[in-house]
Amino acid sequence: MSGIELTDVSVRPAGNDDLVILKPTTLSLTEHRIALIGPNGSGKSTLARLLNGLVEASTGRVEVEGLDVAKHGAEVRRRVGFVFTDPAAQLVMPTAAEDVALSLRKQVRNKKDRLAAALEVLEAHGLGGLGDRSVHTLSGGQKQLLAMAGVLATRPSILVADEPTTLLDLRNSRRIAELLFGIDQQLVLVTHDLDLAAQCDRALVIDQARVVFDGAAPDAVAHYRAMV
Repeated sequence: MSGIELTDVSVRPAGNDDLVILKPTTLSLTEHRIALIGPNGSGKSTLARLLNGLVEASTGRVEVEGLDVAKHGAEVRRRVGFVFTDPAAQLVMPTAAEDVALSLRKQVRNKKDRLAAALEVLEAHGLGGLGDRSVHTLSGGQKQLLAMAGVLATRPSILVADEPTTLLDLRNSRRIAELLFGIDQQLVLVTHDLDLAAQCDRALVIDQARVVFDGAAPDAVAHYRAMV
C-alpha cells in the first residue's frame, strides 16, 4: 500500500489539555509532491513529524504505506527519511564521507565497501572530492546537501523535508530545490518558499493548528497569500 493516511489525528502536549498543537485532522496523502505551508507556529512541522513518529499523535491513527506509526515505528522510520531545517541536527561524524557511511552501516556491512559506497553517494549529489572534508568546514548549502545525501542513501520511499532552504542563500536554495524535485520518492515539503510550494502537486495551508485549505498547489498558495 502506498501513501500516507491520517485518521482523526490530533496533538496535545502531555499534561496540558488546554493547548492544541494540531486539531483533529483526517488526510490521505498520495501525490508525489505535497507542500505544507502556513504561518510560524501553525502546526506544519508537527504534522510533518507525525509521519515518522518524531511527534506522537494524542488521538487518531497515522499510517504510512499501510503501517501504523505507533505500532511499527522502527519500520516506518526506515521508509520515511526526514531532513531538518538545520543540517547540524543531522551531521554527527567528523568528515563528509564518514557521515554518509554512518547512514549506510546497515546496508553495507564491510567497512571498506561502505566507504566506497559513501563516496559514490557524495559524487551523485554534487559533493565529489569532499569526502575527507570536515563537516564543520562545509558551506551551508554543502551541509544541507550532505544531510540530504545521508538520508537518501538509506533509500526511503518517502522524504519529509522541514524547511530545508530556510537557512540558505538563493543559489543554494535553488540547488536544494533541484535535488528535492528530482527524486523519485514521495516528497512532503514544509516550506515558507511559496514559489517552491507552488511547484508541488498538492499543498495544504495550515493555520491555528488546523488545515484550512487543501488543493492544487497554486490555488493553496493563492489562498495563503490572501490570508496574509
